[in-house]
Amino acid sequence: MKKKKLLSLTLIVCMLVTMLAGCGGSSAASTDNSSAAAPAAESSAAGGEETAAAALDSLPAAVGEGTITASPEFYASTDLSKDYTVNMYLIGDVPNDWDKVLSLVNEYLKPYNTQLAVTFMSWSDYQTMYSLVLAGGEQVDLIFTAPWCYMYNEAAKGSFYELTDDFITNYMPLTRKYQAAESWDETTISGRTIAVPSNVASPMGKIVAVRQDLMEKYGMSELKTWEDYKKYMLTIAEKETPESGIYALAASGDNNELWDVYRQQTDTFLALDSSYMDMMYEYKGDIPAKEDIKLAYEFDSFLAYAKDMKEMADAGCWSRSALTNTVTDDDAFGNLQGASIAWNASVFTYMEQAEKTEGVECMAYDLTTDHLVSAEAYSNNDMAITAGSKNPERAAMVLDMIKFDTYLNRLLILGIEGEHYSIDDKGQYTELDKATEFAASAISASWAIKNGDLTEAGVPEREKKITDAWKERVEMNPTITFVFDDTNVKSYVSAVTAVLTDYVPMLELGLVDDVETTRDEMITKCYDAGLQSIYDEFYTQYDAWLATRQ
Repeated sequence: MKKKKLLSLTLIVCMLVTMLAGCGGSSAASTDNSSAAAPAAESSAAGGEETAAAALDSLPAAVGEGTITASPEFYASTDLSKDYTVNMYLIGDVPNDWDKVLSLVNEYLKPYNTQLAVTFMSWSDYQTMYSLVLAGGEQVDLIFTAPWCYMYNEAAKGSFYELTDDFITNYMPLTRKYQAAESWDETTISGRTIAVPSNVASPMGKIVAVRQDLMEKYGMSELKTWEDYKKYMLTIAEKETPESGIYALAASGDNNELWDVYRQQTDTFLALDSSYMDMMYEYKGDIPAKEDIKLAYEFDSFLAYAKDMKEMADAGCWSRSALTNTVTDDDAFGNLQGASIAWNASVFTYMEQAEKTEGVECMAYDLTTDHLVSAEAYSNNDMAITAGSKNPERAAMVLDMIKFDTYLNRLLILGIEGEHYSIDDKGQYTELDKATEFAASAISASWAIKNGDLTEAGVPEREKKITDAWKERVEMNPTITFVFDDTNVKSYVSAVTAVLTDYVPMLELGLVDDVETTRDEMITKCYDAGLQSIYDEFYTQYDAWLATRQ
């Protein structure tokens, strides 16, 4: 499961850009630029709280309406008298120019007596590392999380620091001022807010990208339906793979992204999105009744999807070792090892990467133009302060700044202005040649700190055509603010999740002898592991939540 674009020059930045020296680590190791001692910063704002309040009031009324520049006086409640390094853990791979970007971040944080150190858990390692990092002896202050990245599981373990109203007001003044009020419900579980969500909810359709040059090679011009896509996949497996070795889809780990494309044609939403523990319902224009919500894999649509996956797997559309493949299908597509990928608008990035090879032409297709498009939840990407943080107030300050200080926010999302991107006064950015070393939205933190104020200039017509069409079909998931607290059924959730983790990937990849037998065996084992107890608790909480929506 993956997922995948901020600058204003202040006088401070102008002075800083000439002072930087790169250092830091790489990939799964920590990157830290804290060797130089930062000058001591005063622990309280000059002029007291009234001065801080006045300074905050002088800032733009909303993100995107002007430059937002943080100041130590905003953080009068935070003790800045001692040097502190905030350790942040992210998922994904390290951009080549990360050390240069981090150096600029830490230069900017010097007046706050603070440094930022970042550890990347790579795509191939994060599923193993994530829980271990939070449970082990590592010092972690901030961590990327999401419903698809263990947020609910770790919240149930008490891994995240509770963000009370008082805490946010005292230690995250910019977040208090600018974070969308309605977004907090999505990261609040049983009355406890455990993470800061992103600050934008936008249409998020699911599409496929293919090698258009290969389509034309085999007499195809356009994909309109799922059946068209299947025909393309099977054609590549039959005719292209034996010739060039290019798989129709260089699948890796599972086929969850393609499942999202498939289920979009069934007009379904998820009432719970947690690893493979997905509770799904068919959207009929209103909040669903509880009996309409059930485990996604109990729906006939998943069974039909799994049968299509077996047909493709048996035809050789992907490697028989796809379950253990550590190269993502996106990267494989960009490197011309796969002829298709599926996901959201991020596919355009990999299309452009593939098209750098002469003769390669790519195209994206929406196979579900007559069906609804969901809006990406605020909580789809989040940052949390860990319960084990030695200084949650300092961690809160750093998170507050990287979310809303214009310079830091754009630095982490877009990289270095003039080197990785340029930007106009409308907030429209253009990636420059060196963006290959730090692409827009390259790191997972950038997804969690986005505010919706940045758009890419000169968006290609092929991308604009698809994303504009989404706006006409977008529907907000009416259960988005329902958050399931699995505390009372934690052992059952762990047991059922273990079953799903064993079975779902191979069903999604069609790597089974008999689809129906395997699916039914999985469901039986889920009930044996406690699925009914999970349903009972889920429905009880859902009834209570539903009562508040009447």
